[in-house]
Amino acid sequence: MRGVKRIIDPGLEELSATLNKMGELAYYAVSTTLRECVEDWSAYSKIREISDALILMADYVEDKVFELIVRFQPVASDLRTIKSYMKIAYDFARFGRYALDMSYTSQKFHGVRNCEAWITSYIKEMGEKTLNMVRLSIDFLRDRNPQLAEKIVQIEEEIDKMYFDFLDELARRSDTTIRCAVSSVLIVRYLERIADHATYVYKSIIYITTGQRLF
Repeated sequence: MRGVKRIIDPGLEELSATLNKMGELAYYAVSTTLRECVEDWSAYSKIREISDALILMADYVEDKVFELIVRFQPVASDLRTIKSYMKIAYDFARFGRYALDMSYTSQKFHGVRNCEAWITSYIKEMGEKTLNMVRLSIDFLRDRNPQLAEKIVQIEEEIDKMYFDFLDELARRSDTTIRCAVSSVLIVRYLERIADHATYVYKSIIYITTGQRLF
């Protein structure tokens, strides 16, 4: 009968709520560290706190997943869901970790705020696209809107291209300081990895809803 709650449903709802909280924390961490990279302020302590919290929450999700498997022996569709939730929790934790890495880089090399204008502008644009992709992955987890999936794929391709184009441009220039070269290369690499994990979230949700594995 439709509408009847099963005994596994409260556990699934709890996992979903935890993932939504993780997504919002991860978004805040990435958006904050992007500001830090281009502005003269420090957010490392706050981002480290968020990153640690995300890791603890990911551990909680993993424990909860095993509990649900042992207690309820879920059917195929539920098993897909809880396994995917565990992977998504890991991806959200990686958002926090890469945000922390970016913040650390910003602390050591003063971000890119004192670098050549083209570098700062490039990082801002790539950062905005990456942040948008993080938001889309969180919204897709909640809404399962196919149009969001299309946008995620499109932006991920754009970010990949921006990453390699940046390396090519940096290699062509001889006037970039070592500090700016190191800082900017690390930051664009972290942004590219964040985008990759947003794509992994998208693929996990597709697997939940269709059973199709995307590679």
